[in-house]
Amino acid sequence: ADLLALTVGGEVWANVLERDCIARINPETGVVVGWIMLGGLRDRMDPVAGRPVRRDAVLNGIAYDAEKDRVFVTGKLWSNLFEIRLEEVDQAGSIND
Repeated sequence: ADLLALTVGGEVWANVLERDCIARINPETGVVVGWIMLGGLRDRMDPVAGRPVRRDAVLNGIAYDAEKDRVFVTGKLWSNLFEIRLEEVDQAGSIND
């Protein structure tokens, strides 16, 4: 698979090309320890000149601000840059307390 990667908090975060998700990888073992699912961001994008969001407008950018512990994502042909915060969910999709 084609990946764009960045180190965050001791993990490698890799955006899987043409998918709206980021794999969280243990750098010592290469094992995927979690996924960051970002498909819902498309619905939050500002329209560009009244045009609909194109199918090829996929997630393709991750940035980490270590000083302020912030994560930003954007994508190909996206009109927005998003700051994201992670919430852990179980496999059923509910938020853990």
